[in-house]
Amino acid sequence: MKQIGFIGCGNMGGAILLGALQSGALKKEQVLVYDVSPVVMQKMAQQGVRLAKGNVALCQQCDMVFLAVKPQYAEQTLTEIGTALDEKCIISIMAGITAERLKEMIWGEVRVLRCMPNTPAIVNEGVFALCTDTDATDEEKKLVEKIFGSLGIVEWIPERLIDAVCGLSGGGPAYVAMFIEALADGGVMEGLPRTTAYRLAEQTVLGTAKMLMEKGMHPGELKDMVTSPGGTTIEGCLALEKGGMRAAVMQCVVAGAEKSKKM
Repeated sequence: MKQIGFIGCGNMGGAILLGALQSGALKKEQVLVYDVSPVVMQKMAQQGVRLAKGNVALCQQCDMVFLAVKPQYAEQTLTEIGTALDEKCIISIMAGITAERLKEMIWGEVRVLRCMPNTPAIVNEGVFALCTDTDATDEEKKLVEKIFGSLGIVEWIPERLIDAVCGLSGGGPAYVAMFIEALADGGVMEGLPRTTAYRLAEQTVLGTAKMLMEKGMHPGELKDMVTSPGGTTIEGCLALEKGGMRAAVMQCVVAGAEKSKKM
């Protein structure tokens, strides 16, 4: 059984690990974790995984290491690790740091597989973009795809498109949450109780996404189904168009992608 290490178990790393444990893709006894936060370490201990004394000890004991620290701490972390990653496979979920740059930070020969995940992994509804530009072995790629596939959908893409994924599905949960909040606020303005408005908004977004995916519908087709001639929904669509919703959403994805390129 391959030993899997997690360096960093904050929001994203923790979501992947907890999701993988809950789905059964990983077993507690094969996982080793290290995080600089005592609070995070305590939380992981409660999940029954093993805790490493430090990053070096973790790398020495593991066959594959998930690197889930913030991008700005990558170089410092990898410098401290030294040669402990030599001949190991690294799964990087860090935005903005290419596989080539990662290898320049690491002492020794390593195999790198970049991934752009998103936080719905914690409820097994994540999106995981894996880079086809990798020197990971076929066995390692299959294991990573199994782990991520148990937590949502997996898409293999060229590394040159990873920044676009960061802007779309990486940041997407925040954008969708903002839309749900705004949708609920509209309901509250019209007199709905706050809890009811959130419940209706959340289920509406969930159900719409499920219809699109399971029925293979184009978004425009679904919109046309709901917008009756002279009805209430087309009036709402006009308000969204006047407010520049489409352009704003496109711009937020582009802004996220451009930021990722500059990191």
